[in-house]
Amino acid sequence: MALIKTRARGLKLDDTFAFTGTVSGAGGGITEADQWRVVSNFSGDANPIASNWERNDTDFSKIGTGLTESSGIFSFASTGIYLVMAEWVGYYNGDSKYNEYEIQVTTNNSSYNVRGNTSQFLQQTSSDNGDGNCGCHCIIDVTDTSNVKFRISFSAADNSTTTKGDTNMNRTYFTAIRLGDT
Repeated sequence: MALIKTRARGLKLDDTFAFTGTVSGAGGGITEADQWRVVSNFSGDANPIASNWERNDTDFSKIGTGLTESSGIFSFASTGIYLVMAEWVGYYNGDSKYNEYEIQVTTNNSSYNVRGNTSQFLQQTSSDNGDGNCGCHCIIDVTDTSNVKFRISFSAADNSTTTKGDTNMNRTYFTAIRLGDT
């Protein structure tokens, strides 16, 4: 029961009344939000990035149950429409074209399709490494938590391209937020 103060016809500003009905419509708040990051650097391809993941534990607390991870495959705790936003940071000692970072989704717990893709050209300037970052996003309709899952993949143009990870801050990471019901 909520107490509401209002100025309505026949009521004075300080009159209080009890509302015992229900409120419907948009809102209700976010019920699931989670964030995971790669904790250490690695070089070359990773399809998927299968190790060195941790849930962000620096000034962060997940909302809801959160995701689970096994060998780089992420599973959802509940059905719904999710926004997944993935970010990559890396470098190469030279010029490196066509470094691709992807969000891959399965709806049958078997075959994966690319749902978000971005590419980064790393270009060395003077004596510094070619540093870069890129991000990709997608919305996933999770109709079945046993079958709908996702993974993050990195394809390096050169095997010496390094993906940056860190256990104290987000470098290569993703955020997943449940937007609403499916």
